[in-house]
Amino acid sequence: MQGGIIMKKILFSFLILFILSACSQKEEIDTDTTEDEVLLSTQDVKIPSVIFTSEKQNSVIDEKEMKLSIKTYLDSYEELSNASEPFQEIIYEDKELDKEELEKFDKITKLTKENDKNFSNYILNNTLPEGYQKESERISQYITTVNETLDEIDETVSNSMDDADKGDIPKVNIKSIFDKIGVVNGKEQKKIEDFLDKKKIDTKAFGRHQGKE
Repeated sequence: MQGGIIMKKILFSFLILFILSACSQKEEIDTDTTEDEVLLSTQDVKIPSVIFTSEKQNSVIDEKEMKLSIKTYLDSYEELSNASEPFQEIIYEDKELDKEELEKFDKITKLTKENDKNFSNYILNNTLPEGYQKESERISQYITTVNETLDEIDETVSNSMDDADKGDIPKVNIKSIFDKIGVVNGKEQKKIEDFLDKKKIDTKAFGRHQGKE
C-alpha cells in the first residue's frame, strides 16, 4: 500500500510552483527530462475510455452495485491522473503544449471533472447501503480536491510562466492552494484505504496494484 503517492505528487507540483513564485527567471528551473522523452510520453498517452456514469436518481443502491461504483470511480481517477502526468510535466518545464497535446490534455481534464461530478451526484441523490454514505462522501471530496488542487497548480504555473516572460512578478494564491492541501492528507487517504480494505473493494487507485501481477 502506497499511501503517500498523491501527496508526493501534489508536494512536487507545489515545489515547482514555489520556485516559480520565488524566481522571476524561468531559466533557473532545471530538468533531467529531454524534449524527446516528453514528446514520446505524450504521444503514447491513451485517453481512458471509461469514467463513472449513472443516471440513477432517488434509487436504493445495493452493496454489490455500490462497491462496483466506487471501484469504477477510483479506477477512472487513477487512469486519468496517470494520463495527465506527461502534460503536467511539460507545463512545469516551461514548454508549450502543441495543438494535439492541448486537445488531449483538455479532454483528459474534462473527463476528470465529469468523473468527479457524476460520482458526487450519484452518492448525493440516491440511498446508499448502510455504512457507505459517509465514506463515499469522504472519497468524493478527497479525490475531487486532489484534482482541483493539481488543476489550480497547473493553471498557476502556466500563468506564472507568462508573467515571468513579461518581466512581472508571478502572482500565486498560496492560501487557496494550502486550503485544498489541508483536505488532501495522509490521514484522510488512510481512512479511505482502510475502508476499501474493510469492504474488499479492489481498485488500482493509490498505487494499490503496484507490485501485483
